[in-house]
Amino acid sequence: MVKALIVDYAAGNLFSIIKAFKYIGIDPIVSNNPKDWEKADLLVFPGQGNFSQAMLNLRNEEKDAIFRELLRKKPFLGICLGMQILFEESEEAPGVPGFGLFKGKVKKIPVNKIPHLGWNEVDLKRESTFFKNIPNRSFFYFVHSYYVDTKEDIIYGFTEYGIAFPSFIVKDNIIGVQFHPEKSSDKGVKFLSNVLEEIQKC
Repeated sequence: MVKALIVDYAAGNLFSIIKAFKYIGIDPIVSNNPKDWEKADLLVFPGQGNFSQAMLNLRNEEKDAIFRELLRKKPFLGICLGMQILFEESEEAPGVPGFGLFKGKVKKIPVNKIPHLGWNEVDLKRESTFFKNIPNRSFFYFVHSYYVDTKEDIIYGFTEYGIAFPSFIVKDNIIGVQFHPEKSSDKGVKFLSNVLEEIQKC
């Protein structure tokens, strides 16, 4: 059975993501201890909080170097904010660098009505086993005011809200989604199940 760990960075309520994993038969660990992170088969960085809070929390406790190293080798699922911190910087937190795993900037959505809140489509541009048996343009749940702007060859799906923004990225061991699978009903559950199934094959 996959050992899934939810990284606890003092962002608040993790009930939904814990419940989603339990629904598919996984009892996840919730921890801010790097020793636990190293033992996990899958690291999950949930979407609550903001860019500054996440990065400063990790750096204040001097865990960022360990986390960065694990990002290079351990299966990782970044949800919403958890995807955004993989990039270089964010307009949400000027002067606070991200992990810079990928080149690109997190920008504010250029529409009057934010946050982007509710159900929207994910338009897949490439096939992915993580979306196995999930039809293209399926609806997932979003809640965010910022999006990733990148030219890196990692984008597998887009969503439109004023602009077309990356909502699903993949690179080696890294999976990032702008939507919240834990709040996306049956499609979100299926996505999480697919992620776990692929990790079990490794």
